[in-house]
Amino acid sequence: MYTGAIEIVEVSPRDGLQNEKALIATADKLALIDRALAAGARRIEVTSFVNPRAVPQMADAEAVCAGLPQRDDVTYIGLVMNQRGADRALTTGRIDQLGAVAVATDTFAMANQGQTSDGSVAAASEIIAAAKAAGRTAQVTIAAAFGCPFEGEVAEARVLAMAEALAAAGPVEIALADTIGVANPAHVASLVGRLRDLIAPLPVRVHFHNTRGTGLANVWVAVAAGARTVDAAIGGLGGCPFAPGAAGNVSTEDVVYMLERAGIGTGLDLSALVAANHWLAEVMQRQLPGMVAKAPSFPKQS
Repeated sequence: MYTGAIEIVEVSPRDGLQNEKALIATADKLALIDRALAAGARRIEVTSFVNPRAVPQMADAEAVCAGLPQRDDVTYIGLVMNQRGADRALTTGRIDQLGAVAVATDTFAMANQGQTSDGSVAAASEIIAAAKAAGRTAQVTIAAAFGCPFEGEVAEARVLAMAEALAAAGPVEIALADTIGVANPAHVASLVGRLRDLIAPLPVRVHFHNTRGTGLANVWVAVAAGARTVDAAIGGLGGCPFAPGAAGNVSTEDVVYMLERAGIGTGLDLSALVAANHWLAEVMQRQLPGMVAKAPSFPKQS
């Protein structure tokens, strides 16, 4: 049974840009956020508060926050990996929601944030507590939920055990991330459905990369299985510095086209997203992976 509406979290300013080699100007990041807002985005992952030596693209996190438009109807999300990152994010006064990350395997957890998988669950729980203490909210993403670049297959039971522990910390939602784009629709339907039942009434969010061309199919079955929020990036940019072979996120334009054509509302303006894709392609000086922005509009606009 399909829902009538899905929430989109726009992640292009953070996940879309974090793996780019050429540094993007702070002004361009803020312009991208402005375009996302104009297209109707109301939850935006604006930056991450990580070690700038590890992720140079995010070294301007505080400057990005300082330039954010004052909006009471928008939730600005900052990704944080530890208490230091949480402190930085909260100190800006502009981050409404902390995004914590727990990683499903030890090897990837060590590469991503220098701790074991269990350690990442504990750290995420502490981040959630810090957000609450500061009068903010927090959500958590389980990374490599469908497969790990180092350890391969990840058991559903492991992901669900992590989710149960994380739910006890009180996030506003739990997300499953296909960090390296290996998920298939059958696996997605199974894991999303089991997570939905396990953590209800907490909502399920999903985060898919299109590395092997299955991103949109995975979004579709995730929605059918009960996910109510989908991460996406304008243009389909994205990748992870610590996950070999990870490619772009599902494109916001492509997700919106698919869902809206199927009668599932997103609240986003497709024509504005396509225009944002074309603008961002000029900034990046290359064509972006998203497909809808390369095609003629349909149905034709009068």
